[in-house]
Amino acid sequence: MSDQNVGKGAESGLGRLVEGAGKLDPHPVRGTVIQEIENRRDWDRKADEARVSPLLKMVLELGPLVVFFFANSRGEWLASHFPLLAEMGGPIFIATGLFMAATALALVVSWVLTRTLPVMPLVSGIVVFVFGALTLWLQNDTFIKMKPTIVNSLFGAILLGGLLFGKPLLGYVFHAAFKLSDEGWRKLTLRWGLFFVFLAVLNEVVWRSFSTDFWVAFKVWGTMPITVLFTLSQMPLIMRHSIEAEEGKAS
Repeated sequence: MSDQNVGKGAESGLGRLVEGAGKLDPHPVRGTVIQEIENRRDWDRKADEARVSPLLKMVLELGPLVVFFFANSRGEWLASHFPLLAEMGGPIFIATGLFMAATALALVVSWVLTRTLPVMPLVSGIVVFVFGALTLWLQNDTFIKMKPTIVNSLFGAILLGGLLFGKPLLGYVFHAAFKLSDEGWRKLTLRWGLFFVFLAVLNEVVWRSFSTDFWVAFKVWGTMPITVLFTLSQMPLIMRHSIEAEEGKAS
């Protein structure tokens, strides 16, 4: 081999070495520190979530509905004592405005305490703001009455649609709370998807067949107990398909 070829080979090898070195992290320590900071932030966020008591979570979720119910039932009293609220319209419109404010407050408090917003309350809040604004702007309570139908139909379609593509999406939402097998997540996702469809149909039947006051009362004192009972009824499935239980059977 000639000296010229040797020289070219050396230059080519040196070039590859320089190119490879350029791809390396020039500050490996800095990269490690950044990763450690991100890990600690994730740990802190999970710790914040753990520190939020179940009672406070229930207040944040049910508080806006309770405000909606009592604002509707005491709408005339609120209008006589607070002229600004009277400008919104009748009791259902006052209740809608206060419902939107309570929902926004609940989301802000949830963010301050946990530095994260759960998917379902966030989506529900967005629909509340959109349909609540339409209700107040057009002075038509049909929009706020359709809100539960839209939200539940959306959740049902997402969960059932995910199953069609082999994705039990409920597992992505509650993986931190429950450790289930793939079969368990599929069954739980199917049940919740059908339950959301049931709630959507039920809301349509109630608001189209009964008075506004009855619909508001049913939304708080009917839908919530039904949801709680359904949730409790799923505990046997969760326990039966938990990873710990299946590992115990295998051993």
